[in-house]
Amino acid sequence: MSTIEQIYSVFKSCRAINTDSRISQPNSIFFALKGDNFDGNKFVDQALEKGCKAAVVSDPKFKGTDNVFIVDDTLKALQDLANLHRRKLNIPIFAITGTNGKTTTKELLASVMAQKVRVSYTSGNKNNHIGVPLTLLAMNHTVDFGIIEMGANHPGEIKTLCEIAEPDFGLITNIGKAHLEGFGSIENVKKTKGELYEYLKKKQGLIFSNIDNPILNELLNNYSSVTYGKSSKAFCCGEYKEFGLEAAVNWKVNNETGQAKSNLIGEYNFENILAAITVGSYFNVPGTAIDNAIACYHPRNNRSQLVKTLRNSLILDFYNANPTSMSAAIDNFNKIKDRNKCLILVDMLELGEDSLEEHKKILDKVEAINFRKVFLVGEQFYKYNGKYEFNFFKTVEDLAKYFVTHPEASKFFLIKGSRGIKLEKCTDYL
Repeated sequence: MSTIEQIYSVFKSCRAINTDSRISQPNSIFFALKGDNFDGNKFVDQALEKGCKAAVVSDPKFKGTDNVFIVDDTLKALQDLANLHRRKLNIPIFAITGTNGKTTTKELLASVMAQKVRVSYTSGNKNNHIGVPLTLLAMNHTVDFGIIEMGANHPGEIKTLCEIAEPDFGLITNIGKAHLEGFGSIENVKKTKGELYEYLKKKQGLIFSNIDNPILNELLNNYSSVTYGKSSKAFCCGEYKEFGLEAAVNWKVNNETGQAKSNLIGEYNFENILAAITVGSYFNVPGTAIDNAIACYHPRNNRSQLVKTLRNSLILDFYNANPTSMSAAIDNFNKIKDRNKCLILVDMLELGEDSLEEHKKILDKVEAINFRKVFLVGEQFYKYNGKYEFNFFKTVEDLAKYFVTHPEASKFFLIKGSRGIKLEKCTDYL
């Protein structure tokens, strides 16, 4: 069997990892990962033909093949390689997890820290047991500061990711109802997200925490942290403001004050913005540079984006959806002054046996608010068709067809849902 040190010696001259044989990546190492429905070992020859310098496999039939390393478990080898590389880099690693807002917080923090140091951070949604190793392995000697987003959908996953990335700093954005199908209960969500705190406590690392969040305070259990929030007791004290529809934060750290105007929609982004300001302030990024970094960040991937079409105005917020984030988005939309507000809400995924109840809670909330029109999409919402005076559709395609024959104009839409349901299919008709 090959050792991680042997693989690392080749990796140093490659500086690229490939897990998809269909993609041509010359001078890379191909990892033949295995899953329930795929086996990368079947595509080793294809990967080498496309220019991969070496391959890491678990199939013993490749014994004696040039440039092929045989291991017991290719995923474990990838994770171990990433951990070894992280130690060789010897740079500060900042970990971010939470139910909502972790990607936005990560990107805001990267924008802030880039004002002072060379930053590398998680791209897209590479925040799981494969994505975190790939993020670490993409870092090189030019990087001064690494930011790792950590996602989880079952107990123990954050602990595993911490053991791979070995973070020195970290924060939990918040804890709410998400992935209940995998976690089983909200208590398991708390325990799993709290694994980041537990790791940092054992390492005597530094935690950044929202002083106003009672769940996070409970998980801290009197462990010292750098705090942020609305409370004047916080290291970084913030106040939410709005300029038009965009979120802004007035903040203060010691005797330094600032005003960070963002391009994000919604008061629920207050904590995300303030977290980035707090970390930047702690690492001595100048206040004017922090404010500029927040102002220059533009949301992508349908996260809190305001889009104006020829006919309507749209808030696109359909990268992720769970009961906590959907409720917050509805509350924020309700505060906006506009007589033509309409909702498009799509099923929340992975809620397990709580799914019907959680969807009903959302419907009851919406019913209590006088929106101009409400459109509900998905099998879970559709089960309540006829019980509420809303427009129900089983699929996004059905909704798109409706808008073709019933065009909307001069309306203001909040479009909220999960990325697993392709909501972009209907936005072209608005």
